[in-house]
Amino acid sequence: MDIKSIGLSNTLTNMLQTSTKKEISDFSSLLDNALNRVNQLQMESDRYKVLLSIGEVDNLHDVTIAAEKANIALQLTLSIRNKVIEAYQEIMRMQI
Repeated sequence: MDIKSIGLSNTLTNMLQTSTKKEISDFSSLLDNALNRVNQLQMESDRYKVLLSIGEVDNLHDVTIAAEKANIALQLTLSIRNKVIEAYQEIMRMQI
């Protein structure tokens, strides 16, 4: 008796490969957007500092808030980077 495959395994394999490529692309764009946002916050903070130094800022609170936003975003980015490096090092220490 000859049993033929219904081809589900090929379809499932193709779906997994497609979703993996999409997830990598999504993660890459997510990371890129997050880094761009941190950069924007840093640039905004720098702009406020320049305006403060030349005396064109009316509200000192805005300068402080912008500086703290940029600082917190940078600290979070560095923490995430450190965790990624730790995870990579842990994977590299695993024995196969």
